[in-house]
Amino acid sequence: MQVFLINLNRRTDRLNAMTARLARLGLAATRIPAIDAADVSAGWLAQFFRANGPLGVIPKGDQCCSLSHRRAWSAFLAGGAPFATVLEDDVVLSDAASLLLRRTDWIAGGARLVKLEHFGPQSQRVLVGKQTDIGAGHSIAPILSRHTGAAAYVISRAAAMRLAAIDRWDVPVDHLMFNPNVSPLARELKPLQLLPAIARQSADSSDIKPWRLAGRRLSTKLVKREIVRAYYECRLLPQQIAAVLAGEAHLARVAGPLPVRFDRPYPELVPVRTATV
Repeated sequence: MQVFLINLNRRTDRLNAMTARLARLGLAATRIPAIDAADVSAGWLAQFFRANGPLGVIPKGDQCCSLSHRRAWSAFLAGGAPFATVLEDDVVLSDAASLLLRRTDWIAGGARLVKLEHFGPQSQRVLVGKQTDIGAGHSIAPILSRHTGAAAYVISRAAAMRLAAIDRWDVPVDHLMFNPNVSPLARELKPLQLLPAIARQSADSSDIKPWRLAGRRLSTKLVKREIVRAYYECRLLPQQIAAVLAGEAHLARVAGPLPVRFDRPYPELVPVRTATV
């Protein structure tokens, strides 16, 4: 499976670290030059984003991050492979990536997105549907609640075509793909979660964090935005509770073992042929 690595031109340190890390896992990546918020104007970005959305105004850094992912999708679509892995340059991968990211036969038939990452506290639970065992101590399951972050995921050609065709964005890329509470497209694509996850973004490493903090200063505008966000984040709660009560969903721990280990071989995966979405 081809791997695409999103990397800012000025972050050669991350590129070198990720290249070495992937090489130790027996993997190589095609570099995608990220769009740097420091180099583009708000006017240029405005052509790709709506003035407002379910989560309020998208910070400039998140806008650039989203368009950088679109560059990765376009590069993937220029080839003929059925699946690709997209990574951000500050992600940490476990040793399981050595096996998972070189094959696709573990991906359920009909799957369009598989989130490889855990985002949030170590103890976090995410609402998922029925789990399908893929061997090697892993399973995949439909994501039924918010689980954001876009540092590591597998994407199909169908999903890449659908996402790349978006005219104007109203939520950041990770919410677009992995937050069904606010994204109709996430509900359409029905992303799966790898359990346990094999990736996690490095703590406090984000280059776009300053742009987010700038928009979080206390103000009437911020309060209104948070009220709207709360509505969108809670509006699927009745359906989610009903799914749990019907035995169709459960809260699953996502966090996996990190960082990378090389002291033991990894068990074999079981090919999955039946769709679970």
